[in-house]
Amino acid sequence: MLFPFLSTMIIVKSTYRIAAGGYSLQFLQDQFMNVWNYVTGPELWLTIGTACVQVIAIILLAVLIIRFGNKMVERLFENRTRRPFRITERREVTLKKLIQNVLKYTVYFIAIITILDDVFNQDIKALLAGAGVAGLAIGFGAQNLVRDVISGFFIIFEDQFSVGDYILVAGVEGTVEEIGLRTSKIQSWTGEQHVLPNSVHNGLAIVDVNVPYESDVAAAEKIIEEVGQRLPDQYEEIVRVPEVIGVQTLATSHYVIRIIAETLPVYQWAGARIMRKEIKEVLYKEGIDIPAPRLVMYSRNHEPTSLEVEPDRYMQEEE
Repeated sequence: MLFPFLSTMIIVKSTYRIAAGGYSLQFLQDQFMNVWNYVTGPELWLTIGTACVQVIAIILLAVLIIRFGNKMVERLFENRTRRPFRITERREVTLKKLIQNVLKYTVYFIAIITILDDVFNQDIKALLAGAGVAGLAIGFGAQNLVRDVISGFFIIFEDQFSVGDYILVAGVEGTVEEIGLRTSKIQSWTGEQHVLPNSVHNGLAIVDVNVPYESDVAAAEKIIEEVGQRLPDQYEEIVRVPEVIGVQTLATSHYVIRIIAETLPVYQWAGARIMRKEIKEVLYKEGIDIPAPRLVMYSRNHEPTSLEVEPDRYMQEEE
């Protein structure tokens, strides 16, 4: 196959070394002619052409098998009334997409193994054994991936939700576009597509802090960030350091600073209460009070005083 060419190049390299050691120039010329004849001869290019044709043929066969399998899967789910068991249309779409994905990955894996075995003459047994050991090591390191796959299987098996359902999960609300073994795709009503792992998600605590307009925005955000730095060490419910998003709203008497923090599953409300308590205490110590509502009243029958009519005159008299 391709390996005689590599061995020939090694011979050329060793030939240069022999010539440098004092052997005759004729020996070097003979070896060079052998390499040249092999490179320009039909044997090398026939080998390369045969390998390319085999690779293309295997890939085309894999594509045809996938297309034929997809059509068979679609035909299998066409007549729901004739099947011995009934499933909903949304679950049918979910299962059909899942089976097609599994078929695609399986066929491509077999095609790669066939190319390595038949075209490149690789030892597949040793390769599979090494892949098994590597997969075991990756399995220990990628526990979240395994957990996602198992969760995805139970989502489909138990029909927790299907393609087309409108759900709210992990703070994302929208329509389920696709369910896989590892991830699910959800499209919100505003058009964004979210790809979420199927395992249990951490909670997300969202806290809005009202700050009076008299307080500086940068100073208030700095105080809140300092409070957030020590929260994960003090409370196990909060997984990561809270993030200050910035000014969320401008109200009548105050502006609102939004803070988000990742918490343990189902502990997002407890995490929000903890952040409110800690932030309130520190802001009060720093002289930033909770803003009170402001109300300005006007009276139609009220007559302005002389001070309100001519303020400049009274200022001059006082001076």
